[in-house]
Amino acid sequence: MSTPQSPLHLARRRAVQAGAATGAATLLLVGCGSSGSSDKASDKGSPSAAGTSAAATTAAAGSPAAGDKRTVKDATGTAVEIPAEPKRIVTLTQEDLDAVLALGLKPAGITNGQGLNEPPAYLKDKVQGIPVVGNLLQPVMDKVIAAKPDLILAGDMQDQQVLKQLREITPATLVTMAPTDDWKLSFRGIGNALNKLEAANKVIADYDAKAVKAGGELGANKGAAVSIVRWNPTGPSWMEKKQFASGVALDMGLTRPKAQDKDGNAHTPALSLEKINEIDGDWLFLSTLTDDGKAALKDVQSKPAYQELGAVKNNHTVTVDGSVWSTRGGPLAADVVIGDIGKALAAK
Repeated sequence: MSTPQSPLHLARRRAVQAGAATGAATLLLVGCGSSGSSDKASDKGSPSAAGTSAAATTAAAGSPAAGDKRTVKDATGTAVEIPAEPKRIVTLTQEDLDAVLALGLKPAGITNGQGLNEPPAYLKDKVQGIPVVGNLLQPVMDKVIAAKPDLILAGDMQDQQVLKQLREITPATLVTMAPTDDWKLSFRGIGNALNKLEAANKVIADYDAKAVKAGGELGANKGAAVSIVRWNPTGPSWMEKKQFASGVALDMGLTRPKAQDKDGNAHTPALSLEKINEIDGDWLFLSTLTDDGKAALKDVQSKPAYQELGAVKNNHTVTVDGSVWSTRGGPLAADVVIGDIGKALAAK
C-alpha cells in the first residue's frame, strides 16, 4: 500500500490492469529447474491448489545448484525468470519487506515505510544496517544499482517506466501484488518466488492459530464490533472488510459496525462531520499517516460530533500506528495488529 492516497491515486490502485485479475495467485504457478528450464505446476483453479502443486514441483527438483533459474508469473501474469535461490533481494514496499523478513531472509536494499522518511518502526530492529534505496515505490535507481540485486520485489508498482528501468538493472523484477490481492495471497506468492512456499504456508497457519486464540481471550469483548479508521487531513476514512487490519480483526472473530460491513480492500473517501457517526462502533481504532492528519484528528476531538460517538463516551478509542494498520499488510504487521487489539480489548 502506498503513501496517502488522493481519489485519483485510489482509483488507479483499484483499477485492475489487463492480466492483473489473476493477482498474486499467478506467483504460485512456478517452473523450477536448471537455467532456462520450466516445468509449470498445474492450476487447479484456487490459490491453495496452486500452492500445493508448486511446493511439490520444488521438492522434486531437489536443492538447486548455483546459477539455477526458475520461472514464475508475477501478479500481472508476466512470466519472469528468477534465481532459484536469490541472494540479494531488494524490496520496494514494506509489505515485500515484511514478507522477506518473516521468511527469515535479510534484504540487500529496502525502501522507507508508508508515509515515512524512514523504515517502518515495527521493523526497525530487523533492518538496521540495510541500505535504503528510496521511498515506498519510489526507488532511486543509482541506489538500487549499488545494492546489486539479483531479485527485485516491486510490490504493486504500476509505473511502467519505473518497471522498465528496474528490469534493466535485473530482469528478475516481480510485481508481487495486484490491486485486489489480500496479504495472505501476496505473501504466499512471495514465498514461492523465494523458494520458500512451504515456510510461507507454515507462517500463515501459525498466524491463523494465533488470531483464533487471541480472539478467544477477549472476554466480554469477544465478537465486538470494531471500527477501523484512518484520519486524513480532510477527515476520517473507515477501512473496508477485506482491508488488511479489518481482515485480522475478522480472523480474531470480531465484527465490523453495520455502517462498515462492506466488502472491499481499500478505504472510503474522507467523511464530513455530518457523517462522522459512520465511524462509531463498540471500539474505535484510530490511525494517521501524516502530521497534517494528526493535527486534524486532534482538532476534531474537541468537537461535539466526535464527543457524542458511543466509543468515545465509553472510553473505547485506541490510537494505533497507521504505517501498520493502513497498509496492505504482511505476517509481521498482522502480529502487531493482533497485539494491539488484544492489549486494548482484553484489558476491559
